[in-house]
Amino acid sequence: MTSFQKRLYEVAEQNSATSGILRDNHLELLEKLKLHMVETNKSLNLTAITDDEGIILKHLVDSMAIYPYIKDAKTVVDIGCGGGFPSLVIGILAPHVSVFSVDSVTKKVNYVKDTAKMLGISLEGSNRRAEELGQDNEYREKFDLACARAVGRLNLICELCLPLVKVGGYFVAMKSVDTDNELKEAKNAIELLGAELGEVNRYKLSNGIEEIERTIVLIKKVKETPKKYPRNNSQISKKPL
Repeated sequence: MTSFQKRLYEVAEQNSATSGILRDNHLELLEKLKLHMVETNKSLNLTAITDDEGIILKHLVDSMAIYPYIKDAKTVVDIGCGGGFPSLVIGILAPHVSVFSVDSVTKKVNYVKDTAKMLGISLEGSNRRAEELGQDNEYREKFDLACARAVGRLNLICELCLPLVKVGGYFVAMKSVDTDNELKEAKNAIELLGAELGEVNRYKLSNGIEEIERTIVLIKKVKETPKKYPRNNSQISKKPL
């Protein structure tokens, strides 16, 4: 086990949200992902976090916290995947899951797909807008679970994500700690889109040097989303649900 792998394991184990998840094969792939990301970041702006401690806590361990929510899923769509978090981490931790990564920045989607191929994980991607995919019968209500990490306010991302989720499936929003106002603001959107609010899990992640606060909001799809949703981007922005 390399020094990076030891440190990653140590940080993951000391946090209740991520303890007991990592295995040796995960550690090897996560380090391979880290090395590839740092090298690619020299020419493609993927992240401002490039030190090992920051990558471990704010990218890898932070992304790992979604794992308990995706164990039973077979298909997951990650909206606003950026540099591949949590998409690539999900693919490593849960190889049985087929991941679909969505981001409007073509270079980032191509990076995520190429990295997944290098790591040998099941992942596809698209640079189409989420609201377009939500109105496409190939993708509408086809996924067991949708996730979004640090994408936008909850009422807005609900309209992007919930139309893609099957009835009985879930949308997992990975948020910062201050979510009370967003939860109140999103109540109408959640109901209109055919869902109901489930677990709200607030937790802290620490590496012993720095501590960050996070919230996971679990939203269950209980009925079909009305056909008019999602609306186009300008409508979503100008008149949020």
